[in-house]
Amino acid sequence: MTPSGDEQHFDWRRGGAAAGGLIAALVLLTMVVLVALSNGSRERALAAERRAYNVALVVRSVDSSMSRSEAALGRFVLDEEVRTSGNIYYSQWRLAGRQISELERLVRNSPDQRRRVAELQQLYSQRDAELALAARAAAAKQGQGGTSYYYLAGKSPTGPAVIGKLDEIAASERQSLSARITQSQIFSAQADRLTDFLSWLGLIVGAGAIFLGMVAVQALRQNAAARRQAESQSERAEALEQAVTERTQELQTANEALRAEAVERQLAEAQLRQVQKMEAVGQLTGGIAHDFNNMLAVVVGGIDLARRRLNGPKREVMSHLTNAMEGATRAAALTRRLLSFARSEPLLPEKLDSGSLVAGMSDLLDRTLGERIQVEVDLAADTWPTYADPHQLENAIVNLAVNARDAMDGTGMMRISTSNVTLQANEVGDVQPGEYVRISVSDTGCGMTEEVIERAFEPFFTTKPVGKGTGLGLSQIFGFAHQSGGEVGIESQLERGTTVSIYLPRSESATAPVRLHPTVQRTEDEAHVPGARILLVEDDPRVRSATVDALEDLNYEPIACASGAEAIKLFEEQQFDLVVSDVIMPEMTGPELIRHLKATHDDFAVLFVTGYVGDGETDHLVGYELLRKPFTVGALANAISSALSRPTSAPLRTSGGAVRG
Repeated sequence: MTPSGDEQHFDWRRGGAAAGGLIAALVLLTMVVLVALSNGSRERALAAERRAYNVALVVRSVDSSMSRSEAALGRFVLDEEVRTSGNIYYSQWRLAGRQISELERLVRNSPDQRRRVAELQQLYSQRDAELALAARAAAAKQGQGGTSYYYLAGKSPTGPAVIGKLDEIAASERQSLSARITQSQIFSAQADRLTDFLSWLGLIVGAGAIFLGMVAVQALRQNAAARRQAESQSERAEALEQAVTERTQELQTANEALRAEAVERQLAEAQLRQVQKMEAVGQLTGGIAHDFNNMLAVVVGGIDLARRRLNGPKREVMSHLTNAMEGATRAAALTRRLLSFARSEPLLPEKLDSGSLVAGMSDLLDRTLGERIQVEVDLAADTWPTYADPHQLENAIVNLAVNARDAMDGTGMMRISTSNVTLQANEVGDVQPGEYVRISVSDTGCGMTEEVIERAFEPFFTTKPVGKGTGLGLSQIFGFAHQSGGEVGIESQLERGTTVSIYLPRSESATAPVRLHPTVQRTEDEAHVPGARILLVEDDPRVRSATVDALEDLNYEPIACASGAEAIKLFEEQQFDLVVSDVIMPEMTGPELIRHLKATHDDFAVLFVTGYVGDGETDHLVGYELLRKPFTVGALANAISSALSRPTSAPLRTSGGAVRG
């Protein structure tokens, strides 16, 4: 039995040893697996840390590249001749795009970061579109166009949105980095504990202690290497942060320098504009003086000759007086053109059909242009109605037709057309976006150079021979179009012809277009209303005296005064059928006088007389008759008759020679 018991005891010990060895092996294997898992987790944590540092580095690089690109663009739009700045802008901007692509690759395993990078990519594209406008304008040397686009891009919320999105991505990576560092520390601690357990197990197991010791030493080495690497990454991050801070300070300094340079440039440009303005005023003054001297020479000479020959033949006296009247009429026409160019000529706008207006001008154009000019009219069937002064529009079309005839030396094909167009902002000149009616006059003449097109609307600028034109035709059209809310455009090619187009805004009124009919002129006998008592208010004594003589000659009973205060006093003492008042007077203007008188009396008619209507006065003339200086006795008679024929108590309606605001 003993051998058998010994054998059983031996088997038990061997089994126990085997079991113990097996358990130890299993424990060792488990410990090794746990160590391997801990090392793998630590490696993943370290890889995540490296990725986070790389993401932060790329984010800072994107910010730096975009900042350098925008700074270079700023220098480029301020000085279009410096092409180096433009190249820096394009290269840095493309570099920022590649860096964003690299950022997208780094965060491909993070859904939230992928979403943020996708939003950043969209903001980058929007910002690229905004800055590209300024870059293209500067590259095309459009002057202030690049600066205005760059200023608008600077005011755009896209730039701050890009910076905010970069900060959001960096903040998310910093938060993730903090979590990874904590996780790495936890795994390192776990590895340390497992190493201790392996050391104790090596003392017990014996042979396995060496292996476990080697594993522990290896784990310690890896841990130390990981710590050194983490410390190195931390130092790199600090160095990068310091570099970013220094670069930001440099960019701020550069931006301040650019702002100072921009202020200096604006001051210089303001001075240049002032010099150009004074030069234009000088040219305008010289042109006005030249033309008025010529006209006044006719007036003064004709009147002087008539005065010297009052006792001579009547026909010769009438001839000199006729020449004087023609000179005065030309001076008045020049004044109206100047007022139209300055947008101070009162308009009589009404809703009209431009197609009907052009069609009704055929006889006038035939008489004006002559038989050698062939006129082709192309009118759109559904031309939109517009709201404009028909008389001024007719004058504008006639001026364009005469210019076209002169460009073709009196022989050729002229085309007048109307069409409906929809324009974008600044598509033609300074036009506002909206729907417009285009009235175009085209010729097959000599065309214009770019230099002539740029100066075409300047007052007194003309390419015609001396004595063939005043240089105010296109200036008058320019003023009329802008005063009507529209624009004028010129398209021309040398030796092929020119097209000048007037753009008038579409009228939104629901009423039917007004049909234009020739104005019926009253004769002096028809206009005469004898015996009417008239109060004349005029501050100029010569005009007052001449007007009183004219009224007495028309068998009216005029009483004249020189100011609004005198008129109020006379009105309290007497009754009048009509008040004839100048518009612009010292102390109290004509509209102010009429408002004061209408407050207590409403049984009198009103006629305003003016040679100029300033800003803010036109609205107060709505509904009243208006007579422009200079005027003839017949024109005065017609205006008085129209004013007396109006109802005086009801709200007044604009018609005939009245002014509408």
